Amino acid sequence: MLSHVTVGSADLPRAIAFYDALLLPLGYVRHETDLDHGMVGYCIEPTRTPQFYVMRPVDGLAASVGNGVTVAFEAGNRAAVDAFHAAALARGAPDLGAPGLRPHYHPDFYGAYARDPDGNKIACVCHSPFPAAAG
Repeated sequence: MLSHVTVGSADLPRAIAFYDALLLPLGYVRHETDLDHGMVGYCIEPTRTPQFYVMRPVDGLAASVGNGVTVAFEAGNRAAVDAFHAAALARGAPDLGAPGLRPHYHPDFYGAYARDPDGNKIACVCHSPFPAAAG
């Protein structure tokens, strides 16, 4: 459905340190780093979409956040959501919602929310039911 999502940054090295740590538990790797052109890209596989980019705005103006915009990464399990959120907070991100169920979206919606160093609202979500206990 999506090719890529881009958020702006005023400080790419800071953004790289932040997103390298957050996206690793989700299986994303940094596939492109071009500081001369002001961009860094992440994906699960370099030839697959969607891809996620952090860039200096092309128009040369200051990076800004969108009111009502959230970039949500999908996780394969709830532990990855927890790891994403913990990594964000460990790097100074404001907590916009601890990991937990959000049944107003659907019964198995498990998500967490934060802001990146540039103020972009980010989330991590798992849509799968919690596995039943072995026994």
